[in-house]
Amino acid sequence: MNIQEYFGRISYNKPHKDADLQTLTAIFQHHIQTIPFENLSMHCGEAIELDLQSTYNKIVRKKRGGWCLEVNHLLFWALQELGYDVCILGANSYEPAEKGYTAEMNHILLKVVIQGDSYLVDVGFGGAYQMWQPLMLISGKDQPQVPGIFRLMEDNGTWYLEKVKRKHYIPEHCKNDLTYTPETENIRKIHRFTLEPRCIDDFQELNTYLQECPDNILQKKSICSLQTPSGVLALVGWTLTEMKYKYTEDMDLVNITTLTDEEVEKTLKDKFNIVLENKLVP
Repeated sequence: MNIQEYFGRISYNKPHKDADLQTLTAIFQHHIQTIPFENLSMHCGEAIELDLQSTYNKIVRKKRGGWCLEVNHLLFWALQELGYDVCILGANSYEPAEKGYTAEMNHILLKVVIQGDSYLVDVGFGGAYQMWQPLMLISGKDQPQVPGIFRLMEDNGTWYLEKVKRKHYIPEHCKNDLTYTPETENIRKIHRFTLEPRCIDDFQELNTYLQECPDNILQKKSICSLQTPSGVLALVGWTLTEMKYKYTEDMDLVNITTLTDEEVEKTLKDKFNIVLENKLVP
């Protein structure tokens, strides 16, 4: 495993002598715009291993993406290599359908400390709730970013992440696609977490469960999403959603297309730079 090879994968070629916030932010943004959040392996009959070498080979050498357990673990390794004070945290995602947080820890994220200040770093949430830069670990402060305003709230040692949503403009020709249902609430809860340090082994059981349990969303839907310079691309099953942030002052533009099987493979290659070794069953 080689940090220069990782930099090549994320198209990052700037100086990185200092483990500072500016370098962290630049690496972060290169990562989310080149490495997709995706669960395609489980829809191609491939097992997902959590050891770092397997993750590195898959994402860096085979130019694939991965889900949070993979992409945040890879970034954790890279930041350690660069001398950052970084640790792994575990979170419980908010489930809008259940109107509550998951009972079990099901998300991995990172905490980075720079000159005494703590930052939350997460390249593995995907979609429209993916942060675009590190968040200061501070309670009750609005932190505006291109995707929207993020906010952290702390209560008795438990931290909550939420995002203020903008309105969506959906062109007429997309409205017959009923797979897209805009949420009506203004605030979207994302997940909750504590600052208890974790290691990757704490997520081995989750990694197995997500691949074996038919009831979870990652089993039910093939997902591939990538942040772009102006928004986000998401391919869920046969539905391609292209979101452009701040289309007007307080509105995002959403275009939706339903693809054929042949178009799915071409779209993965053309828009996500992914070529699969095995047949995808969306």
